[in-house]
Amino acid sequence: MATSLRTIGSTAVRTLLDDQQNPVLLPATPTRVVSIVPSLTESVAATDARLLVGATDWCTHPADLEVTRVRGPKNPDLERIAGLAPDVVLANAEENRAVDLDALRAAGIAVWVTAPATVGEALDSLDRMLSAITGSSPSWLGAARETWRTPYAGPRRRAVIPIWRRPWMALGRDTFAGDLLARLGIDNVLADSAERYPRIELDALPPYDLVVLPDEPYAFSADDGPEAFAAPALCVSGRHLTWYGPSLVEARAVLSGQLA
Repeated sequence: MATSLRTIGSTAVRTLLDDQQNPVLLPATPTRVVSIVPSLTESVAATDARLLVGATDWCTHPADLEVTRVRGPKNPDLERIAGLAPDVVLANAEENRAVDLDALRAAGIAVWVTAPATVGEALDSLDRMLSAITGSSPSWLGAARETWRTPYAGPRRRAVIPIWRRPWMALGRDTFAGDLLARLGIDNVLADSAERYPRIELDALPPYDLVVLPDEPYAFSADDGPEAFAAPALCVSGRHLTWYGPSLVEARAVLSGQLA
């Protein structure tokens, strides 16, 4: 919701609040967007690709996206971003460094930060962000809401969900991916961890039935990961597990099949 509307020069601008309640000054009709989060890049591209002028090297969806690349989420090329003269830069509290976002703001660039920790929060966050940028909520977002509306009603399993090795790290408390898996009947045994992404000792884990191995951020595969565990290990799509955007429309079906 806009908190104010005024005119600067000949441009009508609005002040809105992002997920962290930061005020974001946007033109009434943004036309130049830089995204430094892969899932947000895909979200804008699926809604109105004409808005995107810059994205990271890690923004792989859609595959045919032709925009200026600005390095990665953790080391964005701030000078190149500024040179693109964006109306707004889309970021995420977890994926991007606060020091980089502060530097963009100090350069007079509007930054919109998302910070969802559940599927429901992600859907609402995307609705606010895309409505602020495009003026409406896209049809794919409605389809994603419908996909996740029905609660899971089958048997439940306890799982450990590694996200890295050397050192081993896993999903802990309050994560989007953990909430998504819970909606598929997979309960994270480290959900009560003091950290969101704790380092783990494999011989000190609580009892679990299953190991879920996504192919990102670490590229776990049938030949890299399952051999370290005595319990059954299943490889799943990291994009469908950790990205929030158009992938949520098919994520329930994709992951349910991979976890069967």
